[in-house]
Amino acid sequence: MRLFGQTFAGKKILLTGHTGFKGSWLALWLKQLGAAVYGISLPANTHPSHFKLSSIDCESSMLDISNKDLLQQKVADFSPELVFHLAAQPLVRLSYQQPVNTWQTNVMGTVNLLEACRHTSSVRAVVVITTDKVYENVGQSVGYVETDPLGGHDPYSASKAACELVVQSYQRSFLQQQDILLASARAGNVIGGGDWAQDRLIPDVIRACQQGSPLIVRYPSAVRPWQHVLDSLSGYLCIAAELLQGKDSCATAWNFGPSPEATQNVATVLFEMKKFWPELTWQQDFSTPVQEAQLLTLDSRKANEKLGWKSVWDFHKTAEQTALWYQQYYQQKQVISLQQLVSYCQDAKQQGLSWALNYN
Repeated sequence: MRLFGQTFAGKKILLTGHTGFKGSWLALWLKQLGAAVYGISLPANTHPSHFKLSSIDCESSMLDISNKDLLQQKVADFSPELVFHLAAQPLVRLSYQQPVNTWQTNVMGTVNLLEACRHTSSVRAVVVITTDKVYENVGQSVGYVETDPLGGHDPYSASKAACELVVQSYQRSFLQQQDILLASARAGNVIGGGDWAQDRLIPDVIRACQQGSPLIVRYPSAVRPWQHVLDSLSGYLCIAAELLQGKDSCATAWNFGPSPEATQNVATVLFEMKKFWPELTWQQDFSTPVQEAQLLTLDSRKANEKLGWKSVWDFHKTAEQTALWYQQYYQQKQVISLQQLVSYCQDAKQQGLSWALNYN
């Protein structure tokens, strides 16, 4: 599989959070690109686990990124050229229940990781993954751009906005003087096969259908930028490829959101899923005390214009491929992640995207 030229082939790449949903898909892709992948993460906390189901062959250390000394030792021992930082506490509602752990993991965990990177001479580039929720959400209908103010109401969003400030500080205070290029990446509401996390829409849909019970929905009118996990990961890989080529102008923040038609409310997503699971029903929970933004969209023109990146799969293809993954798993006991990755890359090539033109 020849993608991104040979940018990642043979490279030593550290991936934090590699046992999670996005992390396991990224580990799978990096292995297909010929990279030597080393993972640092807590053990997979869902059952089933996409990481385990995919049988990803990479060396791993199971540790908490809050353990600064051990983390620094592991990074130094592996001596990576490139680091992807995905390890986080990623759930809004859990952040209300565990605010201290959320702040500790998302902020100080990032500090610990960047400290380890700046003390490891092999590191050339770092990509820190945050979220679309880092913006101070004022309910605007136009998409947020990378220069819009950061903020957040809930502990998760606020901690991720703070993580962005950590990235800016380390870039200016330390890493640019050491010729380590650092960027942050903000994606939309990522969906796809292999996600079983609590309090996420698609996993909740799957659980409701498997249990034969109605899905409880908090905010069916809430609007989000939905995108397939591979679309977000292709963005992360695009910016990493630029950083490895020494393009310091790319050491900044990047939005990787879907096309405008993929910005839909929750109810629309549910009706799309119902095409594949006719038994799906839902009802609104009016008792939830948790505050969540009702409108959130991203403007990804910067990545479109400067990186040649765009979403490959539209909203309907994203829903279809997500549903197909779970149907194959539950009905046929098959894990089709690699097949979907190959199909995605073929579609990217047909669309003329620069990172996929060497796909073979």
